[in-house]
Amino acid sequence: MEHLTTAWAAPHVTHQDLADIGSLEALRASYAEQVGENQPQLTLTAVVIKALVHALHRFPKFNASLDPEAEELILKHYYHIGVAVDTEYGLVVPVLRNCDKKPVLKIADELEEIAERTRRRKVTLEELRGGTFTVTNVGGIGGTAFSPVVNAPEVAILGVARARREVVLNAGQPKERLMLPLCLSFDHRAINGADAARFTREIVRLLEAPLLPLLHGQA
Repeated sequence: MEHLTTAWAAPHVTHQDLADIGSLEALRASYAEQVGENQPQLTLTAVVIKALVHALHRFPKFNASLDPEAEELILKHYYHIGVAVDTEYGLVVPVLRNCDKKPVLKIADELEEIAERTRRRKVTLEELRGGTFTVTNVGGIGGTAFSPVVNAPEVAILGVARARREVVLNAGQPKERLMLPLCLSFDHRAINGADAARFTREIVRLLEAPLLPLLHGQA
C-alpha cells in the first residue's frame, strides 16, 4: 500500500495505441502446432517483452529510474523486466533479468516458471527487486484499455489489454484485423508525450513485423 501511494504521487500520463497482431498470432498458432503441448510456448507476453527490450534500446530514457530529490534520471544499461502476476493475494511483480540476452522462447519459459512460483508464494524477495521496466497484461481477463500505475522508481509501465477484431480500411477496402491495445503510462517529470508516442509506435512496429530479429537471438 505504501509503495503504491508513493508511485501514484508521480504525475502520470497514459498514451494508448493499437497493434495489428494478425501476422503474429498466425505465427504463434503455426509454432504451437509444430512443437506440441509439452514444449515451451510462444506466448504473447513473451513477444511483447522482447519487442519492449528492442524499443528500450532505441529509447534509453524509458529504461531508467528517477531520483526526485537529486532531480536526476538514472539510465540503466541492463534490461530487467518486471511482469505483473495476478495472484489470490493481489498483484505481484517478479523480475525477469537480462531479457536483452535471451531469445523469446527462453523468456517465455522463464516467465511461465516464475509466474507459477509467484502464485504459490515460492518467489524470493530478490526476484521481486531490481526491475527497470514493468509489463502488465490483463488481456486474459478482459477490458479495452486501462491506465496502469508506474512502478516507481521506474519511469514507465506498459499495459496490454485484450486483443479485439476490428474492421479497418486498407487501400479503401474494409479488412478485418486483430488489434492489440497498448497502454503506456509514464512519469511526466522524466518523459514527454511525444517521446511516449514514438516509443509506443516502435513497439507497434515490431509486433506487426514479427519475422524481424524480434523472435531470434539477442536484442
